[in-house]
Formats: sequence, structure tokens, C-alpha cells
Amino acid sequence: MTMPKENANTMRVFQGLEGSSSSQRLQAALAAGTAPDPQFIGKLIGRCAVEPEFYVREALTWALTRHSAALVVPELIDEIRSGNAQARSQALHTLSKIGDQGAWPAITRALLTDADDEVARSAWRAAAVLVPEGEEGDLARVLATQFGRGERETQLSLSRALIALGKVIAPILRAAMTALDPHVRQHAIATERLSRDPDAGFEFAVEEAKRIVALGTDGQERQ
Repeated sequence: MTMPKENANTMRVFQGLEGSSSSQRLQAALAAGTAPDPQFIGKLIGRCAVEPEFYVREALTWALTRHSAALVVPELIDEIRSGNAQARSQALHTLSKIGDQGAWPAITRALLTDADDEVARSAWRAAAVLVPEGEEGDLARVLATQFGRGERETQLSLSRALIALGKVIAPILRAAMTALDPHVRQHAIATERLSRDPDAGFEFAVEEAKRIVALGTDGQERQ
């Protein structure tokens, strides 16, 4: 008996997602996005949690965005409660790409302050995309608690998320620019500089912020 074509395609995608070769998994993810099928959703999300290759994870996310948000978003919300950090991070990343504001209540303070930098960074990006109008200030105040955290890449992610919130961050930045912790001050000053001159780049903003902190000022005289 010949297997129906759609069943054969489904099995091919399932097997490809579990393949030992990253190129196999990539092709399977692309196939799942090219011909969306609700049966793929759980497999794609499950693969996101364990996939070691960045470019394959991006293809998995793309494939999920090609499916119905009504079906995908609830499963991603379940996934961001996982004990697996990569599962949380990739689910948040995918939610930010889908952009369904119905997911906003799931972006909790616990996720925004997650101990894992990758999870926190994904949560910041998702929050900046999903935050409802009028709640930007509350979000900015939570994000500001993370000033000074992590290495340069993590700090840049936080700065970008804050800047995306617009003018509401101005008083929050001013307060952080006078914080007792020099790392917090430096990061806040760099964020303020980047918000005013995005073309200068974060590295330049950080170096200027270091100089200002070393001089013992908050830099506001230059605004």
C-alpha cells in the first residue's frame, strides 16, 4: 500500500528534524515553513529546545512564524515556563518574531530578570515588541533594574530594548545615571548616549560613559 503523499512529506520532515547532520535539520525546518502543517508545530518547538546550531534555530523560528499564530503562540507560552534555558530563550525569540500582543501577559518579571543571560536578552527583545501602548514606562522600570548586568553583548541588548520604548525612558535613565553603583551609571550613560546618537555605536558610547564615570560626573551637562 502506498503512503499518502502528505503523510510521506510529514514523516520526511519529522525524520529530518532529528537528523544527525545540521544540513538535514536545516532542510527539514525550511520544508516545514514552506508547507506549514499543524502537526509540525510541536516538533519544531521541541527541536528549538535542543538544537545546537544557531542558523538551524533561526530556520526553526522562521518555520514557526509561517504557521497559525493562534496555534503556535499558546505552545510557545507553555515553553517559556520550561526548566530548559534554551527552550525559554528560543520560545521568547520566536514570540518576538510573531509579534502577537496576546502573549504579553506571559512576559513576566521573572523572565525579564532571568539568571540566564540568553533568556533575559530574549525576554527584553520580546517585551520591547509586545508591550501594549501605555505600559512602556512600567516595562522600562523593570528593565532598568538590569543596568550593569553581563558582558558587552548583554548590555547592548538591554540598551536597545530600552531605547525601543521611546521617550518614557528619559527620567529612568536620568535616575540610573546618578546611581551609586559605577557599573549601573556607566551602562545608563552609554544607553543615553546611544539613544541620542545611534550612529556612534555602542562601543563609543561605553568608552565615553567610562570617561564620565571616572571623572565623577553623570554627563548630564552635555545634554
